[in-house]
Amino acid sequence: MSSFLQPSIILLKEGTDDSQGKPQLISNINACTAVVDIVKTTLGPRGMDKLIYQGQQSTISNDGATVMKLLDIVHPAARVLVDIAKSQDAEVGDGTTSVVVLAGQFLREAKQFVEDGVHPQVVVQGFRQACDIAKAHIRRIAVSVDKADDESTRQMLQRCAATTLNSKLIAHKREFFAKMVVDAVMRLEDDLPLDMIGIKQETGGSMEDSMLIDGVAFKKTFSYAGFEQQPKRFEHPKVICLNVELELKAERDNAELEVRSTEEYQRMVDAEWKIIFDKLEAIASTGAKVVLSRLAIGDLGTQYFADRNIFCAGRVDEADLRRVEKATGAKVQTSVSHLSAGVLGSCALFEERQVGRERYNLLTGCEAARTATVILRGGGQHFTEEAERSLHDAIMIVRRARKHQEVVAGGGATEMEVARELKDAALSIQGKQQAIMLAFARALEVIPRQVADNAGLDSIDILNKLRQRHASAENRWYGVDIVTGGVCDTMASFVWEPALVKLNSITAATEAACLILSIDETIRHPQA
Repeated sequence: MSSFLQPSIILLKEGTDDSQGKPQLISNINACTAVVDIVKTTLGPRGMDKLIYQGQQSTISNDGATVMKLLDIVHPAARVLVDIAKSQDAEVGDGTTSVVVLAGQFLREAKQFVEDGVHPQVVVQGFRQACDIAKAHIRRIAVSVDKADDESTRQMLQRCAATTLNSKLIAHKREFFAKMVVDAVMRLEDDLPLDMIGIKQETGGSMEDSMLIDGVAFKKTFSYAGFEQQPKRFEHPKVICLNVELELKAERDNAELEVRSTEEYQRMVDAEWKIIFDKLEAIASTGAKVVLSRLAIGDLGTQYFADRNIFCAGRVDEADLRRVEKATGAKVQTSVSHLSAGVLGSCALFEERQVGRERYNLLTGCEAARTATVILRGGGQHFTEEAERSLHDAIMIVRRARKHQEVVAGGGATEMEVARELKDAALSIQGKQQAIMLAFARALEVIPRQVADNAGLDSIDILNKLRQRHASAENRWYGVDIVTGGVCDTMASFVWEPALVKLNSITAATEAACLILSIDETIRHPQA
């Protein structure tokens, strides 16, 4: 009888949780769809906001990437949705909620196939084939804008920005901010560096008080006695950027010295003062009228520069100093030895201006590199923070649209058109792949359905009207009209989005769904 006993083989550490098979796959899908149910109500122009608080800090936002990051999801499979939201935000800036909702709907459609016994890899193959057809059709129907015509390009960019802002907290002022965003991006150089656009928040006032500065602007830094004696306006000044501390330190902070007489102590003090005066003299002798430093400029240095009609600011934020460096052509110096005219920058105008309760230092007319700063005004901190996130999305969209000048219609029109194309393509495919491609097409309809639901409309009636319209090729741009509660030609209504947004969202959502479907086992090790 002992010959029938088989020795037990232990591969995993005791206490390891091992889940596998179809139940585990279904569990992963359910976890992802639960996350989607949280964020799907933020989609569209009438999407709701989420209030998320952690301790004393709270955030109000309907930005998909922001909400996903703040949810602090611990489920390993559901964290894939966080990753695709972050990738969409980094790649194109907008469509973060759409990509999460699409991925969740793909998984919902795939769940039925898995429960019916279809191998997950068959579903993955069908989804990827459908994704390729969808992307090819988007590229085929995308409308190109003539790059040579600056006026049409600017109009296209403003419409893309307005479409992005349409679902944000500042939607009722989208035309005002869309023009501001386009003006900021058009000031940039051809490589469109994002870090050359600064966004500052200043609570108080109304949204119309927000302004675009053609140059660099930063808040007045901490200042010492003598600062108010310094001039606050220069025309065509030389600018020097430093990473040098111009401040006297108490002896006990640096070293312990033993002195035998007051004369020795006086010589030590005189040497220290000579060192800092030599630094200040070296800076003043360059002819610079604006001195900016990453480190502190003490009361001695502040008064020294004030006596010579030089403006100085210490403890300038690193990002602001880097933009000043790129904009003015100055080179940040870590030492004041051997300073030359080549390390100085210049601008057309430097001035200090009162904005709300704060004073701002402005450098405009920078020739070395084109840059811009947006100063946001609003009633409260939560509002200005959400407005900054909204402007960031719009800036990213305009940058992408300026590089890739192909647009498609929003409002769910593109998804409905792609769904129709996939249904037609599925008729030429036999076997399981036909059903899988049809499921992929049905999943795309979740975008117009959710936009309608979030606006309080009858999504069933809206989808029936859209299917009827899209049956004809000339009505390919019909989408949800939340104003009238029906459908309209969203291309004619100027609800435009860069084609890159749709391409990236469908690709990312498909890859995320395929990744979840390819997981058949989850192993959780016990904590050490």
